[in-house]
Amino acid sequence: MNIVQEPLPAGQPLADALIQDYTRVSSFYEYDPKEERSWKERLDWLDQNEGARVGREALVSRLREYNRLHNPEDAVAANLELLAQPGTAVIVGGQQSGLFTGPLLVIYKAVTIIKAAREASRKLGRPVVPVFWIAGEDHDWDEVNHTYVLSASLEVSRVRIADGHEQGKPVSWTELSPEVWEQAAGELERLLPETEFRPGLMELFRTCAASSATLSECFAKLMGHWFGKHGLVLLDSADPALRRLEAPVFEAMIARNDELEVAYLENSRMIKEIGYTLQADVREGGANLFYIHEGERLLLYKLEGKFGDRKGKVAFSQEELIGELRAHPERFSNNVLTRPLMQDSLLPVLGAVLGPGEIAYWALTRLAFRKFDLQMPILLPRESFTVMEGTLQKHMEKYGLQWKDVADRDALRHKREAWLAGQDSLNVGDRFEEIKAAFTAMYDPLIEQLGTIQAGLVKLGGANRDKIVDQIEYLRGKAKDALEKSNEAGLRHFDRIELSLFPLGKPQERVYNIFYYLNRYGADWIDGLTGIPYDVTGSHRIIYL
Repeated sequence: MNIVQEPLPAGQPLADALIQDYTRVSSFYEYDPKEERSWKERLDWLDQNEGARVGREALVSRLREYNRLHNPEDAVAANLELLAQPGTAVIVGGQQSGLFTGPLLVIYKAVTIIKAAREASRKLGRPVVPVFWIAGEDHDWDEVNHTYVLSASLEVSRVRIADGHEQGKPVSWTELSPEVWEQAAGELERLLPETEFRPGLMELFRTCAASSATLSECFAKLMGHWFGKHGLVLLDSADPALRRLEAPVFEAMIARNDELEVAYLENSRMIKEIGYTLQADVREGGANLFYIHEGERLLLYKLEGKFGDRKGKVAFSQEELIGELRAHPERFSNNVLTRPLMQDSLLPVLGAVLGPGEIAYWALTRLAFRKFDLQMPILLPRESFTVMEGTLQKHMEKYGLQWKDVADRDALRHKREAWLAGQDSLNVGDRFEEIKAAFTAMYDPLIEQLGTIQAGLVKLGGANRDKIVDQIEYLRGKAKDALEKSNEAGLRHFDRIELSLFPLGKPQERVYNIFYYLNRYGADWIDGLTGIPYDVTGSHRIIYL
C-alpha cells in the first residue's frame, strides 16, 4: 500500500479556510486545529468545566449497555472504563446509519476518529477515547436506504432496500423484516465478483442483519465488528435511554430558545457579510428542534406565541412543550444546529471529526455555544482518500494519464478523445471536413446561379445542400462508431478509470461502499487504513494498491 497526497478540492470555502487561512474565519471557530496549543487549551477548558455536562457515570452506564449489545469488544469496554474517569476526553464524529454502512466516507470518518484520538492521547499524555455518533434520529430514508458498487459490467449499480418506511419516521425507529434484509443481501451478492472473501463477507452481513431490527442496529454491529477492536465506542442519537439523560439540555434549549435563535441569526449575518454562503437553513422563528408526533419527525417553529410545525399538526406553549419533554423525552430530537450543543453537553469533546459540509454549517454555532456557556471544540477535517487499484494504475500509465487528468472530467474527456483520434490512421475526421468544405464551395455558387433562373430554386437548393451535408455527417458518425468499436478495449479502460475514481461525477468516497473493496482485498484492508499516518489537515490522499 503506497500513499500519495494529491489535491481534491473540498468545494466548501469555509472548510478550506479553517485549514488554509484560519485567521480569516477565526470569528466562527474556536481553535486552529493545526496549532499545538489548541489541544492543551481545549483540554484545560474541559477540565475546568467538568460539571457543565451530563454526569459521566450515568452516560457511561448507558453506553456500556448499548455497546454490550452491538459492539461487545474488550477494547471498547476498556475505553468506557477510561471514559468514566474525570479527565478522559473524547474525539467524536458521526454519520447516518446507511445500508451496508453507506459510502466509503463513513469508514474514513471512523478511521479518522480512531487515529485522532490516538494522536491526541500521545500528545497530551491523557486518555482520549474515540466515539462514533450514529445519527439514528435522522428521518431522510431516501438518503440511507441504498448504496453503490461497481459491477463487473462497469456499471455503477445501486443496491436498495425495499420501501416500507413511514414518511418522516426516524431511521432508528424503522423496523425491517427478514425478507427485506435478505433481498438487500442477495442483490449485493449478485453484484460482487466471486472472490475468496465473498462468502465470509456476506455471512458477516447476514449474521448482523439477523439480529438487527433496524438499519441503525445493523450499522452498529458492522461498525463494531470492524472497529470495536480499536476501541471505537458507539452511541445512537435516537436511543431512548440516552434521550432521558439529555432531557435537561433539551429543556434549556426550549427555555432559552430565543437566545439561541438570535445567536444563529447573528452568526449567519457575519458569515454572509464576509462573502461566504450559508450551509444550513437559518430562519427567523426557527426553534431548531424536532418533535416526533405519531412517528413523524416534525421541525418546530415559534408561531403566534407557540411551538408548532408548519403542517399544523402540533402546537405547544413553552410550558406545555417542557411538560411534554419531561413526560416523553424520546419524542424530542435536535436539528443540525442544536446537535453540536447536545454533543458537547453529553460528552467531554476534545475534537469533532467533520466532513467539509459539516465544518461549514458548524460555523453558524459558535455564538450559540457561548449562549449555553459551552465552547466549540477543535474541528478536525475527516481524512479523505481515493483507492487506486493496481489495474487502474496500469491503465493510467498506458495512456499517459496523471491524477490531474482524471480529477477533472473535462480533461479526462479530452484525453480520451485525443487518444481515440490518435488511433485514426486514415485521419477520417479531417477528411470528412475537407469533403464538406469542397462540396459546399462548389455547390453554393451553383445555387446562387440557379436563383437567376427562378428565385424559388435558391431555397430548394439550400435544402438539398443541407440534406447532402447531413448524409456526409451521418457517414462520418458511422465511421466514428466503427473506429470506437475497433478500439473498444482502450475506451473501456478509460471508462473504468472514470467510473472507479469519479462515479456519477463525484469523488469515489462519496459513492462506493466498503463491501466492494473488502470483497477484493479482505478484512485486513480495513485495518490497514488505521495504520496510515494521521493528517490533521484531512488532505486528500491516494491509496495505491
